[in-house]
Amino acid sequence: MESNLMVKKNQKLEAFDILRKALIISARNINFFIFTILTSLPLFFFLVYYEIFLQNFLVEIFEIVKQSPGYDYCYIIWPTGSLNVDITRKLNKEFLDELIQLCLLYLVPLHLLELSTVLVIVDLASKIYTEEGPMMSLREMVNKPFDKARLKGTFITSVYVLFLSTCILLGLISLVTTYFVVLRNFGCDVFFAALCLPAFVGLLALYLAFSAVWNMSLVISMLDGVHGTGALALAIYYSRGSEWRGLRLMLVFFAWGEGLRLPCLYFGCYEREYGIVAQISLFCLGNVLKWVVCMVYFYDCKNRAFEKKECVESADDEVGTQVETVEE
Repeated sequence: MESNLMVKKNQKLEAFDILRKALIISARNINFFIFTILTSLPLFFFLVYYEIFLQNFLVEIFEIVKQSPGYDYCYIIWPTGSLNVDITRKLNKEFLDELIQLCLLYLVPLHLLELSTVLVIVDLASKIYTEEGPMMSLREMVNKPFDKARLKGTFITSVYVLFLSTCILLGLISLVTTYFVVLRNFGCDVFFAALCLPAFVGLLALYLAFSAVWNMSLVISMLDGVHGTGALALAIYYSRGSEWRGLRLMLVFFAWGEGLRLPCLYFGCYEREYGIVAQISLFCLGNVLKWVVCMVYFYDCKNRAFEKKECVESADDEVGTQVETVEE
């Protein structure tokens, strides 16, 4: 594995090159593709239920928010109390239980099911990427054991990642909620949108840039056996100078996920099983590709970090040699 990584060391991969390599790994290794799809079935079935629940919840919230009174353009006035009190009562009473249930589904079963698929995808994809040899059979993939210590370490890292990502997601949700539920009621939509939109875009860009680092930390835990804050620190070190590449890669898959969800919301696919099944099928395919991309991105960033370190050490050696020569 190390010798093959040294051969790849001089390859400078941009975002498009990483995507292309990930597509090649997924498309040319039919056993890998079949096995990852099979192991993604538990996540697939849960996501069908989760998306139906989530999209129904979002539509119900949107219908309540639409009842908020309109006002003249940029004419700031306190809203009429009765209707807003009614909206607040509905949000507090009717949807609190659903919101709690949605959060629990996201934090526990969805997190664990996604982590189980990530373990399989990254482990197999790394062997395909770094090893030269015959393609693994499905039986070999099934019987291949996992390192229990690394499984535990990866879970610890995933808890850190879940906490950090949830904090930023709550910030994004709070911005949207502040605009649609609070600020919009003052009637100056354009003014408040001009304030909220840049903050939302900035926070989203921060979330995507951090996602590349967080995902790399999970790959590090699986492949290098470093977990927790150590994996996060290594991911930050390896990705230094590659932040823009990571952001662009994560933007591709964020757009893929939301590009599948928004049409389903608009056309009411959550009311038709086949629409949700089609959405989740495409999402799971994108999820496999995303983690193969994260694996390739990790190796490329790691190689670049080693090259920089070797250049610095070589420069230090040359300076030391020159100093010794002058002293002599």
